Amino acid sequence: MAAIAGTKSSLTWAVHLSLVAMVLLWLFPTAGLLVSSFRTSDQIATSGWWKSLGASEQNLTLRTGGAADQVNRDNKFVIEGNLFGEASEAVISVWGTSSRSISDYSAGDTAELKNGETVTVQANGDYIMEHSEEFTGKRGQRIFATAKTPPEFTLRNYNYMLFDPTNREGMAKAFFNTLTVTIPATIIPILVAAFAAYALAWMDFPGRALLIAVVVGLLVVPLQLALIPLLKLHNEIGIGKGYLGAWLAHTGFGLPLAIYLLRNYMVGLPRDIIENAKVDGATDFQIFTKIILPLSFPALASFAIFQFLWTWNDLLVALVFLIDSTGDTTVMTKQIVELLGTRGGNWEILATSAFVSIAVPLMVFFAMQKYLVRGLLAGSVK
Repeated sequence: MAAIAGTKSSLTWAVHLSLVAMVLLWLFPTAGLLVSSFRTSDQIATSGWWKSLGASEQNLTLRTGGAADQVNRDNKFVIEGNLFGEASEAVISVWGTSSRSISDYSAGDTAELKNGETVTVQANGDYIMEHSEEFTGKRGQRIFATAKTPPEFTLRNYNYMLFDPTNREGMAKAFFNTLTVTIPATIIPILVAAFAAYALAWMDFPGRALLIAVVVGLLVVPLQLALIPLLKLHNEIGIGKGYLGAWLAHTGFGLPLAIYLLRNYMVGLPRDIIENAKVDGATDFQIFTKIILPLSFPALASFAIFQFLWTWNDLLVALVFLIDSTGDTTVMTKQIVELLGTRGGNWEILATSAFVSIAVPLMVFFAMQKYLVRGLLAGSVK
């Protein structure tokens, strides 16, 4: 009885578990990237993002005040203040005056420095330095402390990468460059493919079957195979490197999938609607614009998602078809690659840049994902 059509499979639980596992595998890195983008470099270096809501223990390098901050009190010269500079919830457990021994003293202990100077550090960061003679150093004494700090989230990373005019490695210009490439490279192939798909689906003309076979064959042509010949063609006809060349390249590489996807969807539309429209005197262009396009919106949205994600995340086509010597056309993927070389140790900067890069594709996907499956299954069931 288990094989009878309509009977629920006994392996449904396995399918559900697999889906949950896949969702978690994609969700955890994204959540980690988002949380890390709001953390400081010290917190990222000392604890994982999953511990961001709890206090973390960090090794800090702090400094006392200098000679300009000293006062004479009872024939002693005193410098006092707070190592954190302001009120802080951090709690110092151990500290030291050398980077090689940062746990020589506990909070509240007094250390003797050179020339008879003494320094006392409390758990809340308060310190007091005393000496019988006047302090002469302009810079204060370095204190190496191990402190438990509360969770801290900041917008400084985003402000630095998006809005700081002095930051030449910022993502703002690269963000708009990516939009300049992606939006036309998504709209142009949709417009061209929609007309071609309608012709291949509902118009009779010689060689239609051959054209459909050619479109299917182009689906398996490797992108890398056509890059250099296409760039040579652009140079010969005067297009060269620039936004126009990138738009045409993305259009050419995206058209086979777009035509195939839209044609399969349009073939599945009710024939009676189109025949009745022709009986009423409607032209092919009127049928296409007033009937086919509105009914084909799921397929159009499905391809738009694929094309947008592909062009937004593209690096290879941008490297080949965009002039990048001045940095005026640098896209986000190229900017992130450069940051990996110059800011490889600044995880907060890399996390912020990466999340800025994936934020727009995430919004586009979630806004249009309900049409994705409908468009992918176009023509599979009659």
